[in-house]
Amino acid sequence: MSIFDKIKEKLSHEFIDIIEWLDYTDDTIVHRFERYQNEIKNNAKLIVREGQTAVFVNEGQLADVFTPGTYTLNTKNLPILTTLKGWKYGFDSPFKAEVYFVNTHLFTDEKWGTKNPITLNDERFGLVEIRAFGTYAFRIGDAGKFVIDIVGTDNNFTNFEINEHLKSLIATRFTDTVGEANLPIELYAANTSELSETCKEVMQPEFQSVGISLEKFYIENVSMPEDLKKEIFEYSRIDKLDLDKLTKFKTAKAIEAAANNEGGTAGAGMGMGMGFVLAQQMGGMMQPNMGGQQQPMSQQTGGAMPPPMPVAIQYFYAANGQQAGPVSFEQLRGLFANRTVNKDTLVWKQGMSNWTPISDVEELKGFLGGNTPPPLPQV
Repeated sequence: MSIFDKIKEKLSHEFIDIIEWLDYTDDTIVHRFERYQNEIKNNAKLIVREGQTAVFVNEGQLADVFTPGTYTLNTKNLPILTTLKGWKYGFDSPFKAEVYFVNTHLFTDEKWGTKNPITLNDERFGLVEIRAFGTYAFRIGDAGKFVIDIVGTDNNFTNFEINEHLKSLIATRFTDTVGEANLPIELYAANTSELSETCKEVMQPEFQSVGISLEKFYIENVSMPEDLKKEIFEYSRIDKLDLDKLTKFKTAKAIEAAANNEGGTAGAGMGMGMGFVLAQQMGGMMQPNMGGQQQPMSQQTGGAMPPPMPVAIQYFYAANGQQAGPVSFEQLRGLFANRTVNKDTLVWKQGMSNWTPISDVEELKGFLGGNTPPPLPQV
């Protein structure tokens, strides 16, 4: 390049008097305006478009910040830079300063997720692990602070460069928040909206400390191991189960299975016998007398009245220092099977003078297992 070309290039840069930035990308957050030796003419035009903020930096020190509009650069519009430069009566062209254009529009659909499982202590299931992921949206709220604290001298700063920092911040604060929430493990997936709002409030101050405003934060999914899911589902079913209805349902199914057993006469006999019993019970409930009212069983059949059905024994049991029940024998067996009660649990039924542990009640010892018959008598 000849000396005349160098002079021509220098003059062309000096006499460019419009400072602006046209953003043709979707991911640029900060762009440094490049010109020859960062020289700016007196009365140069600064154009800041909607969704932008212009930041002037003098020797690494934050100077003036411009919001959208068109400005003529002189001592009137550059009060901070005028002070930093020590201008008293205006300045001679050109002067040196770095100009950073900051994109202030909303950056949406940014992804986040927990790199490692989060360990929680659940009262029922002990230590469990969960993972979570979702999206967030942010914008630059304080352009000057963001340029000085985060961008530095980077001439083209993208959201990819800040996202890694933000993802780490989110994962850390999310872990702290769910740990302090102390919710039952199954409620984390059912309360993502409330948990999202809480996490956003917790994270907002740290975002603002570097000039970023966290606008939206969403938890899209909270996942856990499959075996833990199955255990939670089973626990939920047991918790909602009516053991008395379950016992009746299983009895009815057993009768049906015995009646359909074509290979055994015992099963057929049981099915027929139970069928007769059910028929008699249904007849007793449904058969009206001549006046339209039900007759007692003895009047309907005209025969001998069978003995009354034995009354099921009802048990009361102690749970957390409180009296619970009454429950049937089968219901108590179910409570023992799912460990709601144990061998030391105190129970009482009609006829007992005191509350007694399950292990000392004769008909309940079968819950414990391991019973052996007494030895055969010697002939």
